[in-house]
Amino acid sequence: MVDGPITNAFTATANSPREIRGLRTRVLLTLAMAGIIAGTTLVSVLAIRQPLQALFVGSVSSDLDDSIAIFAKFQAERQAALDRENALLADLPSLKALMTTNDERTIDDGAVEFWKVSGADLFALADHDGRIVVAFNGASPAGEPLRKDLRLYVSGAPNPFLVSGSHLFGCSVRPIYFGSQSEGTVLGYVVTGFAIDRAAVEQLSQATGVEASFLSGGLLLASSLNPELETQVSAVETPTTNHPVEPFKVVLGGESYLAVVRILSLNAADPLRLIELKSLNQEERTIRQIDRIVLSAGVLALMLGAVLMFLLSRAVTRPLEELAAGVRAFAEGDSAYLLPYRGTREVRELSAAFGGMRKEILQANQSLLESERLATIGRMASSVSHDLRHYLAAVYANSEFLATGNLTVEDRNEILGEIRSAVDGTTDLLESLLIISRSGPGIRRAQYSVASTVEKVMGMIHAHPDATGVQFSVHLCDPDLTSAAIDATQIERAVYNLLLNACQAPRSAGAVPTVSIDLAAHETELVIEVTDNGDGVPAGIRNNLFEPFVSEGKQKGSGLGLTLTQCIAAEHGGNVTLLRSRPGETVFRMSIARSGGAPLMLASTRTEMEML
Repeated sequence: MVDGPITNAFTATANSPREIRGLRTRVLLTLAMAGIIAGTTLVSVLAIRQPLQALFVGSVSSDLDDSIAIFAKFQAERQAALDRENALLADLPSLKALMTTNDERTIDDGAVEFWKVSGADLFALADHDGRIVVAFNGASPAGEPLRKDLRLYVSGAPNPFLVSGSHLFGCSVRPIYFGSQSEGTVLGYVVTGFAIDRAAVEQLSQATGVEASFLSGGLLLASSLNPELETQVSAVETPTTNHPVEPFKVVLGGESYLAVVRILSLNAADPLRLIELKSLNQEERTIRQIDRIVLSAGVLALMLGAVLMFLLSRAVTRPLEELAAGVRAFAEGDSAYLLPYRGTREVRELSAAFGGMRKEILQANQSLLESERLATIGRMASSVSHDLRHYLAAVYANSEFLATGNLTVEDRNEILGEIRSAVDGTTDLLESLLIISRSGPGIRRAQYSVASTVEKVMGMIHAHPDATGVQFSVHLCDPDLTSAAIDATQIERAVYNLLLNACQAPRSAGAVPTVSIDLAAHETELVIEVTDNGDGVPAGIRNNLFEPFVSEGKQKGSGLGLTLTQCIAAEHGGNVTLLRSRPGETVFRMSIARSGGAPLMLASTRTEMEML
């Protein structure tokens, strides 16, 4: 066993309280899996419910449309039959002879025979002025209100329906001529009709499978609904135009219906409306049953998945726990601790790598001790120990997640994305330092549109969290005028830094963050101005604003953004300057020199594109 600075560093890490806190990996994996299954189940329920509802509503709506068509056909056939019967009555010589008497009592007595012959629910005779002489409703003479409505009906515009009080009739009016129809005179009118009552509506409902109600104004004339629902259907607001409207949902007696309305008559003071309804309760019960099935399957999958995930994660994380025990043992000076040789391939590689590192550390530590250069040994051991802890922590943390075989592709890509994000951030910082520190040009120039570069950067900046809630305004001149020999990647980096710096600028409470970018083309250079409504650059750093690691008032950033932008602009023959900085307005100006080619003829107008 060898003790030294390296093992002491391991001991300090192993004894740190932070290392022993938190949930175990298998618990986190089980909870994550349970959350995924639960979320997937809920999303599935919602995803299934919407199409099913649309499908059921469409089916019911189709049934209602078919019912309307059936009613229209039935009404047309019955009206045609009524017109034919009425025409036959009007042509009877005996009826014409009766009407020529012009004696009300004679007509009243003689009309009984014609009424019985017609077999109609409604029968009436009117003189040539439209005055009702005799009228029968069912088995008895008609009352005065019905006679008045009949007179208005005869003298009014042609209408297949007659509404009188709470009664509804399908009617036909036929003139009675003395002589031929073309040359004779009108002796009077014969009116026949059939009653549209509950029995007739129920017959229609049985034929179509839907409920039907006839209303005029706020009065229910006939309906196939239960009596307790008739009052509620009378209160349903419906259109008063004859244009077809889409089906709509109503609730009657606590039950959901899909309803469709058609205007049958607009001639009356109160339009005659036909409302057809079909219950949605059966469809909703079917949807709820499907929801229960999906939820039951989700609960079963959750229980089985939790057990399986716990067992699998235990099998995966146990070798990692043994490896962690080996690290702690090495930190305590036990270099002979047996490292795990089981587990997934990544765990075995990690164990082998740690074993090799442990061996190298022991050899290096022994060599350093033997050389008696303790100061150098201490620095080297500290560096190696730091690197080892760093890499072990990174590999250990990510291998725990990647080791499980039950991760979905999305989860695995998310973990890889986090690793890639950290690597990209480190690489980005190193590249920034290299760009700042190198001397001489090192860019790859190509003829490229700077306007296209700015548009690409806008897409990138929208994806950054610090751009959330920021209102952007982009003003670009004609892209054909912005061609220049540039390194597009570095110009993207420079413009991105300026925009990100504007998004992160501190602002007063209540101010809506706004950032605008203007691109102008000149004969020898291209100019980009970025403006934000922040509090402005602090006066204490304005003189050294473009020096490395200069930052104040911002909680994010390393202080290299503006320095890097300045270096990129300088390598492109331009510069970055702070034009104005005051509360509510800060403007940075970046110029890029054109290289090669003849000066462009600039357009006098600019296109503006507002982007939120």
